[in-house]
Amino acid sequence: MPAFADFDRRNYRTVDVATGYDGWAATYEQTVMDEMDLALLDRLRRPDWRRVRRAADLGCGTGRTGAWLRVRGVPRIDGVDLSKGMLSRARERGAHSSLAHGDVRETGLPSGAYDLVISSLIDEHLPDLAPFYAEARRLAAPGGTFVLVSYHPQFMMVTGMPTHYTAESGEPLAISTHLHLFSEHVTAGVAAGWQLTEAAETQIDDTWLTAKPQWAPLRGHPFTMALVWTLPG
Repeated sequence: MPAFADFDRRNYRTVDVATGYDGWAATYEQTVMDEMDLALLDRLRRPDWRRVRRAADLGCGTGRTGAWLRVRGVPRIDGVDLSKGMLSRARERGAHSSLAHGDVRETGLPSGAYDLVISSLIDEHLPDLAPFYAEARRLAAPGGTFVLVSYHPQFMMVTGMPTHYTAESGEPLAISTHLHLFSEHVTAGVAAGWQLTEAAETQIDDTWLTAKPQWAPLRGHPFTMALVWTLPG
């Protein structure tokens, strides 16, 4: 499988995930656009968000996804994140029922307790998808759903741009980034017992170009994707 390093055009100094997101926490909300993930969730036909009673939010970050779920009536949301700085922001937001410091591949959350497991824009930090999909499977109740929003591998390969932020010093820093092809997701998901029931993609369009006109040559390219997985009831 290709590695992100084969495509990296920025060659920024790279930091580990916890260090990177701790450093990014203060400005994260100003640099992430809803079109990347929340607008994509709005397009999905599954699940019926109104019927979700308990959700596990893996890599919950500042609580953006948790807040989105709350607006749609999800009554209990348990969040896990590796960054204490991001968790602090999520606590301030107050969307989650509980928040825990931990790894999305080994969350410590109860088995079979969630009718929804959800994760947004974190899997590019995992060198191997199999443990992540397996953990989501462990957490999900029979008939449960796993919704995963990811950067599109085509976007990463075309732009050569890692997940990155600007440190207080002004230095751009990359956060450890891995490339995962669609086939890797399918292989890991199926091996864990999931069934793929829906897929959706965003493309760089006028909305994006208004905010980032320098991306004009990328018009029409996919940017993020969402995969919806289900378990037998």
